[in-house]
Amino acid sequence: MRNPLLLIFALAIMGLTACNQPAEKPPVDMDALTAEIQAMEDAYMTAEIAKDADGIVAYYADDVTSYGANRAPSVGKDVIRTQLAERMAKDTTGNTPKFKVLELYVGDDHITEIGSWTEIAPDGSVADNGTYFSIFKKNADGKWACIRDMAVSHTPKKEAAEAAPAAE
Repeated sequence: MRNPLLLIFALAIMGLTACNQPAEKPPVDMDALTAEIQAMEDAYMTAEIAKDADGIVAYYADDVTSYGANRAPSVGKDVIRTQLAERMAKDTTGNTPKFKVLELYVGDDHITEIGSWTEIAPDGSVADNGTYFSIFKKNADGKWACIRDMAVSHTPKKEAAEAAPAAE
């Protein structure tokens, strides 16, 4: 008599715990997600060409931190907006940026993007190029916003290139 009660108890426990299992998440449509993030990069590019600092900071979350070479991290949209406006006011190169999503890694509540960037000079030559990382989280409105980013150039700095010993 003890075994049937134990079996009923075990089945009841299994039934209760099975009900508490988290639902499986639907698979991520990587093509759609890549298109969405690329559209954000394209909007950033369009704003950069127009020298529209407000258009660029639309890409970022309010609490963003942006990392770059040879400078302290930039924290917050207001700081980034000011730095962008100052940089764009001084820019006379006429270069056009291009951004390309290369890889996306999707987490539970974030996306990490690895991308490439290229600065095209007015004559069509490549003025500079490099790689960037962006981490996105969804805002309260359900839209992705960049919370962290970092970009590096693949082009050696002039001082470093000039200081390098000549190859023999």
